[in-house]
Amino acid sequence: MVEKPKLREVPVREAIGMMLPHDMTQILPGEFKGRLFKKGHVITEADIEPLLSIGKEHIYVLEMPEGFIHEEEAGIRIAKAVSGQGLTLTPPYEGKVSIKASRTGLAKINEEAVHALNALEGIAFSTVYGDQVVHPGHTLAATRIIPLIIEEERIVELEKLAKQFDGPIVEVKLFQEKQVGLVTTGGEVFSGRIEDKFGPVIRNKVEALGSTLVGQRFAPDDKEAIEQQIRSFLDEGVDLVLVTGGMSVDPDDRTPGAIAGVGAEVVRYGTPMLPGSMLMVAYKGDIPILGLPGAVMHEPFTSFDVFLPRILAGERIVASDMTRLGYGGLRKC
Repeated sequence: MVEKPKLREVPVREAIGMMLPHDMTQILPGEFKGRLFKKGHVITEADIEPLLSIGKEHIYVLEMPEGFIHEEEAGIRIAKAVSGQGLTLTPPYEGKVSIKASRTGLAKINEEAVHALNALEGIAFSTVYGDQVVHPGHTLAATRIIPLIIEEERIVELEKLAKQFDGPIVEVKLFQEKQVGLVTTGGEVFSGRIEDKFGPVIRNKVEALGSTLVGQRFAPDDKEAIEQQIRSFLDEGVDLVLVTGGMSVDPDDRTPGAIAGVGAEVVRYGTPMLPGSMLMVAYKGDIPILGLPGAVMHEPFTSFDVFLPRILAGERIVASDMTRLGYGGLRKC
């Protein structure tokens, strides 16, 4: 049971060394209105005159029970306990410490750990969803304690619990600079009857995450021709091959067979996310090969946008990653 903080009224001149339990506001008509002293401030001799100037002959001070710490110290310690690389902490504000990205990358959040820490009495630890692209200044998490003060042993317990998880609970994972090859299929594009729309879209998405589209090659709706273009990129040592078009159930669409035909291990063909359900993820050794559905060409966010950042951060996609996209995966009705 968390003990309630004790407040005591004392003359301001006798309050040196005592802690303010709340913010003190100063108002100078037409000039300033704002915080003169913040909650948790320990009063010094230099503070006496400013306090008297705002009419504080007597103030309430916080008497900290032995073994307790203030919410601001607790918030800082919790934030430090959960934070990994690529983050910066804000100063406490009303007891809350925010955890922000200090670099562009992939937000990684250990969901199990978040639930475990919040199961501790008096702890509030809130995060964004993981596996999203973040940039400097993006808030990933915030934390505070519920009461004004808390037993220090409760925070020590949290710090020990946080260390039991594999790796940091919150971090920003850097993207790797990968070389990407693009194979665009379809007789209508190969013959020049229609203009390719995939290339510019794919280039923008790849380059926005710090990688390079090293080339785009075209193939008709022919399994062997598509295989040849995939193999040419693999032989050149690219880090990722993307194959666009030909991913539907139409008999003329040969891309899934061509990806399997180069000896790639298919993780899964199809995912429950809409748009982008016809996505295929496969691996030739350690090299991912993705078959991209037509939705990638005209929808701003599809299943491809879920997995591309993870792949460019060096992660390997498994079947459960794809099947789990059904919950929350309806992005277009």
